[in-house]
Amino acid sequence: MPRLHVVALSARLPGWAEEACAEYLKRMPRGYEVERTLVKRLQLPKNSHVVALDERGRDLTTVRFAQLLKRETTFVIGGPDGLDEEVKQGAAMLLRLSSLTLPHALAQVVLLEQIYRAATLLTGHPYHRA
Repeated sequence: MPRLHVVALSARLPGWAEEACAEYLKRMPRGYEVERTLVKRLQLPKNSHVVALDERGRDLTTVRFAQLLKRETTFVIGGPDGLDEEVKQGAAMLLRLSSLTLPHALAQVVLLEQIYRAATLLTGHPYHRA
């Protein structure tokens, strides 16, 4: 299975968000390795399909989102002011998690839950009920 990366421009998250992120990472189905990194300056893995989270990005269904997990993908979450235009322009895709504005910590939790949901969908686990 391809490696998945979540890179977030962030300092340490509140305890509740760290616990939720850790829980979804722990639950990942066998074969799905997700690396989560909190950074102060953005450095992206080379040769990775970059998906930048942005309020103006595409809406995807869970089934369409799951297709992103079939190749090495780096999901990038901006800080309180979002992502630099250069990062968004260099991304293969802009993705919106919600039409609502989410706090940075909650966006990380929602993204990891969706990665977990998509991985269970791809492995036939009953967590996702379509």
